[in-house]
Parts: sequence; structure tokens; C-alpha cells
Amino acid sequence: MSGVQRREEILLAARAVFAERGYAASTDEVARAAGVSQPYVVRMFGTKRELFLEAYKVASAQIVAALAAVPAGPDAARRMGDAYIGLLEDRDLLRLVMHGFTAGADEQVGRVARHTLGEAFRLFLERSGADDQAARTFVAQGMLINVLLAVDALAHRGEDAGLDALVKCVQDDIDGRASA
Repeated sequence: MSGVQRREEILLAARAVFAERGYAASTDEVARAAGVSQPYVVRMFGTKRELFLEAYKVASAQIVAALAAVPAGPDAARRMGDAYIGLLEDRDLLRLVMHGFTAGADEQVGRVARHTLGEAFRLFLERSGADDQAARTFVAQGMLINVLLAVDALAHRGEDAGLDALVKCVQDDIDGRASA
């Protein structure tokens, strides 16, 4: 396996481990998940912080790329929503992004998180031609979906009536997009 392939494999393992455990995860856990030694991970990425930051940058860039791939036009708002919903298949991607939003004390991670939110807003405005309110709603809906995934709301249906109702609203939005 080439060094580039091994690096990608480690970043995928880091995505899964950091998505599950957040920044509390260790480079040893990532190494085990990737099937390599911990010193190899450190040699390749440096510190745990640098590994987290790189995995976070890759995940954030994937979200921005999915939104940027939607061409401007009258159906851009729907298509951007569909593009974001398509990202839900990779639960680790969105959970890792959530951990980055809470790691704001780290200036570099915070910068990437702020840029990702800003780009989602800017791209929605640019592609859809909608107003600020619609773009804000788009970003807010995406964040709500992320939070519901992070707390594993679907697996805990029936525990809380309010949460069940909120999940249903989001599920109706997602199902409505899928059938449109």
C-alpha cells in the first residue's frame, strides 16, 4: 500500500474513532482502528491535535464540496438539501463535524468550523438566489439534523414525546425531499 493510501486509511479510521469518542480518543485508538502502530500514526500526522484537525478539514471540505457541486438555478435550494441529506449516509462524517463545532477552544479547528458554516450559508444564497432568512433556515436545519444524529435520536424513539415530535418533523422534511 502506498503512503498516500495508508494516509487515507488512517484518516478514515480517525474519522470513525473521533466521531465516536470525540477529541478524547487517542492516537492509539486510531492506530488500532487503522491496523497500524501508534508510532506510525504519530510519524505521519504528528500530534493527536494535528490528526484531529486533518480529519476535520477533510470532513468539512467534503460537506462544502457536496454543496458547491450543485449548480445555480431555480431548483438549487432543493438540490442542496438533497446533497446534504446524501451526506447523512456517512454518520461518522457528520458526528465528527459536530465534535469540531464543540472544540472551539482550538483556534484552527474553530476556524474550519466557522468557514464550513459560512460557506454553507454563502453557497445556499449564491446557488438558490434565496434571501438570508432561507439560507439561515437551511443551515439551521442541517445543524438540527446533525444534533439529532449526534444524540442518536432515532434509536431512542419513545423515550421523550417532545423529541419524538421533533424527529418526526425532520423525518417528514427528509421524506418530502426524497419523494419530490
